[in-house]
Amino acid sequence: MTSDRHPAPGSGPPPGCPAHAGHQPGAALYGPEFAADPGRTYDRLRAYGPAAPVELAPGVHAVLVTGYHAALEVLGNPHIYSKDPRGWRALQTGEVPPDSAVIPMMGYRPNALFSDPPAHGRFRHAITDSLRRVDPHALRRSVTHGADRLIDAFAARGHADLLAEYAAIVPLLTFNRLFGQADAASDRLVTALAKMFEGGDGAAEGDALFTRYMVDLITLKRARPGADVTSWLMEHPARLTDEEMIHQCTLLIAAGTEPVQNLIGNALRLLLSDDRFAGSLSGGTMPVDAALEEVLWKDPPMANYAVHYPRYDVWLRGVPLRAGDPVVISLAAANTDPALDTTLSRAGNRAHLAFSAGPHACPAKAVARLIATVAIETLLDRVPDVALAVPADRLRWRPGPFQRALTALPARFTPVSSSTPGESTWTRPPAPLPSTRPVATYTEKQPAYAPPARRRRWSFPAAWLRGR
Repeated sequence: MTSDRHPAPGSGPPPGCPAHAGHQPGAALYGPEFAADPGRTYDRLRAYGPAAPVELAPGVHAVLVTGYHAALEVLGNPHIYSKDPRGWRALQTGEVPPDSAVIPMMGYRPNALFSDPPAHGRFRHAITDSLRRVDPHALRRSVTHGADRLIDAFAARGHADLLAEYAAIVPLLTFNRLFGQADAASDRLVTALAKMFEGGDGAAEGDALFTRYMVDLITLKRARPGADVTSWLMEHPARLTDEEMIHQCTLLIAAGTEPVQNLIGNALRLLLSDDRFAGSLSGGTMPVDAALEEVLWKDPPMANYAVHYPRYDVWLRGVPLRAGDPVVISLAAANTDPALDTTLSRAGNRAHLAFSAGPHACPAKAVARLIATVAIETLLDRVPDVALAVPADRLRWRPGPFQRALTALPARFTPVSSSTPGESTWTRPPAPLPSTRPVATYTEKQPAYAPPARRRRWSFPAAWLRGR
């Protein structure tokens, strides 16, 4: 481990490191210039070393880790780097206002993402145990059913925006079902999440909309529990309070919808614009798997996140970090670190950091990959001659420091019938056993714990209704 509380005797900050720059950012991670070509920004920041000063929003300063091994060092050392943003020095001193556009994505919530031990372990166990109960066969059927419904809406037209009309909605429908919410709530969810992830003027409004969605969901499941992730979290021995329930579900739904939408959209862009894939789309699952893997390496849907806060002044591979300053992991820059051996094939190599790493690695990465894979497979089955309606270089990217997301994905294809499609040509896993119960996310595996008695009323302060 190369992080150290103090530098070696007689050493000083290397030329170009953040210590020489003070609060002067090496780059702004917002605006159309960064959105259009983040790779150019990452290359420029590498001149500072494995970490560089950046600005996440006007007046919000951070250090961005661009080195792969430096990123692993931060992600794997929770005793040095805290995840709890209540230690964010600039927020505590008022240098960053509480209504900053990045607060919905960086502010404290009592969930597994923003907690340290022992709270993190309690939240994490509840999440992983509940996700383990999801039947992958039933989940695949649910994704396919939702995807077919969406394709039916535009199949006869011969053109569609595959982002707004498809990629953005498939994860929403799926997670609504996973968590026991009705499909009609999808519009509210997509509006709230889009505002939050872009981190602009509407971020606070998006946060409030999303909190209201979550309050409605928890209220519904307290009254009518079912075979869904929300109900399984409620009955877990961790005995989550209503406030904690809201924020575990907030984490899972936010992480499972917007990023999965971007994964689907970015992979479709690659499949439809790169000659390496265009000639083999009907040949099986490998093109989809390969495209997803390449996107996760080069254009991960969450490009910059996994925020940590040094517990004390520390050096990270020659770069000094101050206690309480946000350290953001550039999952995109770390994956493309020139220090990695680029001569090795990345086919089937899942050592990328797109789902983070260490104790806070994404617990739902298998679910995310399955949703993205099935959504893409289903689309290519139904409209096999789909093609981009504009040149790939005319596609535009949404601004914001955190996500890598297209604004639209216009496509054209031969109009097809919107009737129920036949059997897929893609390789599917074995059919579920006859004993599998026909519930959308039911799993035949029973929990290894006895559910606690149900609570009958809310137990969180009214302030949480406002997302605070």
